[in-house]
Amino acid sequence: MTGPPPARPGTEREDDAEVITQSLGEPELFAGLYDRHAPDIHRYAARRLGEGAADDITAETFLIAFRTRDRYDTAHRLARPWLYGIAANLIGKHRRTEVRALKALARTGHDPVAASWSDRSDDRVAVQAPLAGALAKLSPGDRHVLLLVAWADLGYQEVADALRIPLGTVRSRLNRARRKVREALSTDPAFTSAEQELNPSWTN
Repeated sequence: MTGPPPARPGTEREDDAEVITQSLGEPELFAGLYDRHAPDIHRYAARRLGEGAADDITAETFLIAFRTRDRYDTAHRLARPWLYGIAANLIGKHRRTEVRALKALARTGHDPVAASWSDRSDDRVAVQAPLAGALAKLSPGDRHVLLLVAWADLGYQEVADALRIPLGTVRSRLNRARRKVREALSTDPAFTSAEQELNPSWTN
């Protein structure tokens, strides 16, 4: 699978809200939003569910976005939180698959669904067994918040916008998730390397 195409030069400078607004009259312009954000959405979905599901998650994310673009709040000039929110909802429908893959990876060090997390040599960071086990034990809501911050690089307010939850809820879920992951990893000799898999600054 080749995944989504790379973004076209210059698309990163576009105003997402303007593109969405213009696409209401000229639907073909919505492709600019795909060009800009699809690679990141695909990468995030692959880290959560493996490469096999990433293509479908990415395609469905942008299909839903296109169909609901007339309801987009143009006060938000950047569409990343909106798109990640759609992707998170779709990933949530596969939570049993995700947890099963994480548990298998924690137990055996390998799982067909999760193989792409450690076999690829691109800019994604491999998920090792200790961290996989810790992530599997989190509630879906806590896991969404933690990984949107650590892997999607969203700010707290962006996560709140993406998941449509209060900012205080984001903070409480993130603190709880970090505490549980620390506790799960603290007795493991691979704690230091596993900690870095999430994000060098995730424990701040």
